[in-house]
Amino acid sequence: MREWFVYALRSLKDGNLYIGISKDPEKRLRAHNRGATSCTRSRRPFILIFKEGCKSIREAREKEKYYKSGFGREILKNIVSPVAQPVVAGGC
Repeated sequence: MREWFVYALRSLKDGNLYIGISKDPEKRLRAHNRGATSCTRSRRPFILIFKEGCKSIREAREKEKYYKSGFGREILKNIVSPVAQPVVAGGC
């Protein structure tokens, strides 16, 4: 059972990525698009372009750290185009 997810959002305003963790990435996307998160408010709207299920919050945090690293961020940029539809990857 996948309880936690690492997810990536793409800003339709500037094309940049936002990477985070959540138990419900779709609900979190709605919160970002409502402006409920101050760090992304000015970059709205967003689309969910990637999510990866993890078995624990610890695994999700490790994956989040990886995808936020320079190398991990480049991988996300290469596998997800700026106009991509939502993508679901495998588990942790």
